[in-house]
Amino acid sequence: MPEPDGAPRRRDERSRVQRASMRESSGRDGPVFGALDLGTNNCRLLIARPARTGFRVVDSFSRIVRLGEGLSRTGRLDAAAMDRAYDALALCAERVVRRGVDSARLSAVATQACRQAENGEEFIDRVRRGTGLKLRIIDPAEEARLSVEGCLNLFDPGAEAVLVIDVGGGSTELSWLRKSGAEMKTVAWMSAPLGVVTLAERHPEPEASTDAWYEAMVGDMGAALAVGTFDDPEFRRLFATGRGHLVGTSGAITSLAGVHLNLRRYQRDRVDGLWMTRTECDAAAERLKILGPKGRAAEACIGPDRADLVLAGAAILDAVQRAWPSERVRVADRGLREGLLLQQMREARKPQRRRRGRGRGGQTSGAAAPET
Repeated sequence: MPEPDGAPRRRDERSRVQRASMRESSGRDGPVFGALDLGTNNCRLLIARPARTGFRVVDSFSRIVRLGEGLSRTGRLDAAAMDRAYDALALCAERVVRRGVDSARLSAVATQACRQAENGEEFIDRVRRGTGLKLRIIDPAEEARLSVEGCLNLFDPGAEAVLVIDVGGGSTELSWLRKSGAEMKTVAWMSAPLGVVTLAERHPEPEASTDAWYEAMVGDMGAALAVGTFDDPEFRRLFATGRGHLVGTSGAITSLAGVHLNLRRYQRDRVDGLWMTRTECDAAAERLKILGPKGRAAEACIGPDRADLVLAGAAILDAVQRAWPSERVRVADRGLREGLLLQQMREARKPQRRRRGRGRGGQTSGAAAPET
């Protein structure tokens, strides 16, 4: 949790909350948990309380920061990109304090941009000193696992195989799951070093979108998939016979779904959990190509910040669909943050070791498990 006092006063202090008394602690409703995900493209925060069937959202924040802009060319985080990300993180720190999230119940992670950049650790240290947020750089394996955990309740109960695709800004994580008894278990995963930002930078959009330009992006992603993909005959048979399906989680895929639904404004309740056929995915991608950059920027579910990235996301999904043909993909407006929250809440439910001591009336006193 951000430490409200004692940091040096510099540019990085301008958004720092100075008084912990701003906390809106509400113990009678149960503890609040926080999950912060700093990605290559987005900075996202989710604050929630445990509920009977998962959790209830208390507050959320999302901002496109493009932390990884230019990283594929230079190997370093750009100064302006770090400032954008820092400003978003400072706002997250204020919300964390305001909502009374205890440090033990805040999980803050950074992914591909900070993993890859020469100065990634330096930026993490700047954030810690300036905002009090202690970001942890996670590896691709943990990123893939958390994304799967956040999407588990979107799996078709009748499916025998599922492929989860988490499209990020700098990488794409894929997890193959197969039914074992009553549960779906991960049998393989991979991290492809291409995301919407890196793919878009490799393939700048021409003045007029062309099939050749789009196919070059699909081919690039296809080549990345071929390097380390899971190749199992039984898994392929399950997909070929309609007993497997895809789950796609990312802003690019949810934007694709919003375009498919012709939404005038983004509506999470209509997008999260939506089933799309392969034909519908192709039609939405084709519409995005026809719209061009200005038309995409005017779309309510895309906007100017994603206008140059959404087709890269469509190309990544297209490449996966070609490699693993499936007639159905379920759209997930959830993923890593939700996985972090569920992991923390599960740990909090575990009985805690009782401490030795004498309580009132000679009874042994103990530390109660966190309220859930």
